[in-house]
Amino acid sequence: MFKNITIYVMALLYSYVGVKHFIDTEFFLAIVPPFIKCKKEVVLLSGLIEIILGILLLFKKTRKLSAQAIIVLLIIVFPANIYLYVSDIAREILSISKKQALFRMPFQIPLIIIAYWHSTTIYSKKLSIICCALFVPTIIYFVII
Repeated sequence: MFKNITIYVMALLYSYVGVKHFIDTEFFLAIVPPFIKCKKEVVLLSGLIEIILGILLLFKKTRKLSAQAIIVLLIIVFPANIYLYVSDIAREILSISKKQALFRMPFQIPLIIIAYWHSTTIYSKKLSIICCALFVPTIIYFVII
């Protein structure tokens, strides 16, 4: 039951963050590492992917694929978090400190663990407990970004 709630909440949040890529493109452009070309297109594409994956997470038939793709997406976008940490310019644009940027980085791990939990239909009490414990701070993280 709680797992279903987390699925719906995460689907909503991924879709919401995806929409933010279109509404507040400048925010996301600020954290795109310099080695990425076509920055705006990458931001918009990643936003569209987040929206699609959020929606697909809602349906049992597509949930496993969506959750696995979310894991891949989280890994692919992680360099943006590293760039935010090392770039004075990016932090200044987003008005965050180096400490805040550092605090942000480890949240990819619970997001990945929760996405893995959403991808599996095999019940694991240990994994469920871990994910339930990670869920609340992860939601708080989403709200404050």
